[in-house]
Amino acid sequence: VQLQASGGGLVQAGGSLRLSCAASGLTFSSYAMAWFRQSPGKEREFVGGINWSGGSTYYAGSVKGRFTISRDNGKSTVYLQMNRLKAEDTAVYYCAAGGHPVRANNDYHYWGQGTLVTVSS
Repeated sequence: VQLQASGGGLVQAGGSLRLSCAASGLTFSSYAMAWFRQSPGKEREFVGGINWSGGSTYYAGSVKGRFTISRDNGKSTVYLQMNRLKAEDTAVYYCAAGGHPVRANNDYHYWGQGTLVTVSS
């Protein structure tokens, strides 16, 4: 199983980025997908999650209204659209695949390698 995250980079505060996570080696549509992030010196934290169909999404309070998670089961890819970025969103972002229901803890079966997002203020 591979989860390949991409789309990170340097962006100014107030800007936008879209992260992608392409999955292979698993029946993608059977899995809940989630994004987590980790800043230096901090614990990894839940950002958002989406159920198998895309019909239900969940967000951390710190990103609700700014970030949108979506998925394309035909492409085995999950996305994280990040708008109105803030300096405190700077982190390595990880995608994860797991069973249902979507959970905010680290109990996921598979993890991607992470992509760095840096927001300059």
